[in-house]
Amino acid sequence: MRVRAARGWTAVWLVVLALAQAVAFVVVWRAALHTELGQWVDTVALTGNRIGQDRIAEPVNRVLNTMSALSLLVATAVIGFIALIRRRVALAITATLLIAGANATTQLLKYVLDRPEYGIDPERAVAGNSLPSGHTAVAASVALALILVLPRTVRVLGAFVGAGYAAVAGVATLSAGWHRPSDAVAAFLVVGVWAALAGLLLLVTQREQAQVEPADAHRVAAVVLGLAGALAVVSSGLALSWLVDLPRLDPDQMGRRSLFVGYAGSAAGIAGSMAIVAALVLAVVHRLVPRIKG
Repeated sequence: MRVRAARGWTAVWLVVLALAQAVAFVVVWRAALHTELGQWVDTVALTGNRIGQDRIAEPVNRVLNTMSALSLLVATAVIGFIALIRRRVALAITATLLIAGANATTQLLKYVLDRPEYGIDPERAVAGNSLPSGHTAVAASVALALILVLPRTVRVLGAFVGAGYAAVAGVATLSAGWHRPSDAVAAFLVVGVWAALAGLLLLVTQREQAQVEPADAHRVAAVVLGLAGALAVVSSGLALSWLVDLPRLDPDQMGRRSLFVGYAGSAAGIAGSMAIVAALVLAVVHRLVPRIKG
């Protein structure tokens, strides 16, 4: 009875997470695309990427070039293989669905969402909407799937490495001028929703022999990762608050300091968002992939 009750509360928590991240996505979409202020902040950050771009162009391109359709297929196969060698067929299927669903949803949303033209970024207006970022979704979906399939002994390491790589990938899309900050944050939220749905599927398919051990929880690691993300997001909020108090000039006419604040503040927001999404998965994964008795 206690096991069923625990699963019930976990399911409620996952539903709340899915809804919260879906609402957050809508807020980001509406604020970034459908308000002049949101488009201006995004454009300032994107214009600020010219600062030091020559020094980081090579590593940025190296990071982005690793995220191709082929690399996604290889990563998905490896993740599925890890689950299968652990004799977790349902986990292998669920992790694959997480990656496929998140990336398919990202591409669909990018196609159906519109970006009104306010004359703020005319050079990129012809490209239309770019939210959410496909490259960022690739990195984030692999990172969260990895948290699900890795054994508990190496799960924390995998969570930090995966979240770090996804955060770097999101910032890299901004540094390369491929995507606006809101594109990356929106991608993380899409993947976060799919991770919560994957968790619900794992609960439904959980074996009767499943045994949740409190000792398997990664509370400290999840708190550290979540707090780091929260601090980054707060720092981003402070930086962007300072930015929006300035006269709303054409980004090409703004000073180096203002552009850097927009760029660095947005980068912090991207990294912090990924850390929080990963921490939420890490906090509950021991209940989704528990030990099997016998």
